[in-house]
Amino acid sequence: MAWLYLIVAGLLEIGWPVGLKMSQQADSRWLGIAIAVAFMVASGFMLWLAQKNIPMGTSYAVWTGIGAAGTFLVGILFYGDAATFGRIAGVLLIISGVITLKISH
Repeated sequence: MAWLYLIVAGLLEIGWPVGLKMSQQADSRWLGIAIAVAFMVASGFMLWLAQKNIPMGTSYAVWTGIGAAGTFLVGILFYGDAATFGRIAGVLLIISGVITLKISH
């Protein structure tokens, strides 16, 4: 169950950078900030649950890895971020590190 909590925490981690991006527009500033804070709290709570059974270093690395890769994907799909070879290779390295941490647990 701890790994499920951790995966959910990582997916929720994607929400707060999206909220901060939304807050860059004057018409959605406060909504974006509220979304960012809500996702931070929810993601942090799920990480707290996961850390009851998963070592802190492993859970934190997986949490940030899922959040980073997911935010990268959202940026490309919805915000027009560049999808260069180097950026994609970097995210694939993050994902391979997360997989290595999971198999090594």
